[in-house]
Amino acid sequence: MMPSFFRRAWACFKLCLIFIRELVLSSWTVACAALAPTHKNHPAIIAYPLRVRTDLAIATLANLISLTPGTTSLQVSDDHSTLYVHCLDVESEAAVVSSIRNAFEEIIMEIEG
Repeated sequence: MMPSFFRRAWACFKLCLIFIRELVLSSWTVACAALAPTHKNHPAIIAYPLRVRTDLAIATLANLISLTPGTTSLQVSDDHSTLYVHCLDVESEAAVVSSIRNAFEEIIMEIEG
């Protein structure tokens, strides 16, 4: 039981650090986009395929996405397989999906065990 507790605690700590990193990076990106006179945003709504399944994990992921500047969670599909996310500037839907998966979802799955 104890190794599992420490593994999850370490994963929670990593998630906090990752969120702070993403918060700083995306805040800088949004500020640059807002202040640049020639920057053209490419907003989009992305259908993010969920791999987490519990309500707590989905809520955690949706909140982390919404707390990150430039992105907002909109809705979870009825079957809990898709999270719709509005993004301020999208060049590639695949890049957004990969970014969310690598930054947040993987570590949430690690915390779930």
